[in-house]
Amino acid sequence: MRKWVAAARASAAAVLAIVGLVAAGQAMAETTVVTAARMLDVEKGALVDQPVIVVTDGRITAIGTRGSKPEAPAGAKQVDLGDVTLLPGLIDMHVHLTGLAEVGGYQTLKYTDSFWSAVGVANALKTLRAGFTSVRNVGADGFQDIGLKEAIDGGWVPGPRITGAGYAIGATGGHCDNNALPPGYDRKEPSVVNSPEEARAKVRWLHKYGAEVIKICATGGVFSLGDSVGGQQLSYEEMKAIADEAHMLHMRVAAHAHGDEGIKAAILAGIDTIEHCSLASDEAIKLAIQHKTWFDMDIYNDDYILATGTKNGTEQESLDKERMIGLKQRQTFQRAVRAGVKMLFGTDAGVYPHGDNGKQFAKMVEWGMTPIQAIRAATTSAAEALGRSEDVGSLTVGHYGDIVAVKGDPLADVKTLEHPVAVLKGGVPVAMQ
Repeated sequence: MRKWVAAARASAAAVLAIVGLVAAGQAMAETTVVTAARMLDVEKGALVDQPVIVVTDGRITAIGTRGSKPEAPAGAKQVDLGDVTLLPGLIDMHVHLTGLAEVGGYQTLKYTDSFWSAVGVANALKTLRAGFTSVRNVGADGFQDIGLKEAIDGGWVPGPRITGAGYAIGATGGHCDNNALPPGYDRKEPSVVNSPEEARAKVRWLHKYGAEVIKICATGGVFSLGDSVGGQQLSYEEMKAIADEAHMLHMRVAAHAHGDEGIKAAILAGIDTIEHCSLASDEAIKLAIQHKTWFDMDIYNDDYILATGTKNGTEQESLDKERMIGLKQRQTFQRAVRAGVKMLFGTDAGVYPHGDNGKQFAKMVEWGMTPIQAIRAATTSAAEALGRSEDVGSLTVGHYGDIVAVKGDPLADVKTLEHPVAVLKGGVPVAMQ
């Protein structure tokens, strides 16, 4: 009897302790109230004066204006950003955080493997300070992007929310293999496949080790050696196997594809987003509209590559490829926008310096978008393509308190997005210096 009573008392004490901890956690909920002169409602494409945004434990719990100020608990932290325009945290759908534009070609072989992980930490902070609070990292050796995500999510280093691919899947001798070394080294990337069966298995392998999106190389590329930039490299059957397997696992698939045949095959195979799209024909554009496939086109970096490639060690073959497709890619972008293709914001950061992501907005407007279309490509559209519209992409109750502040009106001058004056991730201000 005494043992039963003692056990009951101990159990009751444990329950009370748990209740106390829960109550303490509730009492310790951190609330931040963010105010400014203006806010851009990206869904309506209109400015709202004197916004008030309440963020509790990282998510938006209320939005109003100073005329109808939402309630906030006593002692909430006040962040008044002054004469600025607030936007949702921006999303770059195509980055390589563990890469450096400044180190190209065979220069990369001078560094040990772990160098690139360390570089990724610095690049993540630059990207966050540039206003990009979420990114899709589409390709990294050694699952470095997955490790970086874990470090950021754990609070060990600052950076954006990462949706990582790990290795990119490609064919033997293709853009996602390594063609820079002679046969004596017989280097083959661990993500190379040569059949639909191997492709399915590789998707499962990537998923096992933390990939949240699958990246494939459907065609040749600019920075690979010995291949045609537009030549198809994975078969339709291989791409279909990848798409089916990934979708079964609730993962989405991005396809690097410059050439028209590879773009069309990827669309028909069910790939979710097509990256680069440089040589897409009118037929491919029509297919993209029909299948509701996203185009994600890095139309800013051409200027940087051609201006600095030789200095950075980029091989002449790669520079020649870029000269061949750079202008064509921008013209394709223009045609795709006019036709009504669903468009995303993706920069290929790592091919040009990290932190300059926002410079692409002006290029998108120059080549046919309105400012609000370009902004939506990096907010609501990007969130939809990620499958994370309930978390990011707009300043909405329930979303993360990811906020960017810029001087002026981005609808009048989209270049204001190149220089954010403040960034908050989960309601917490990011140190800008």
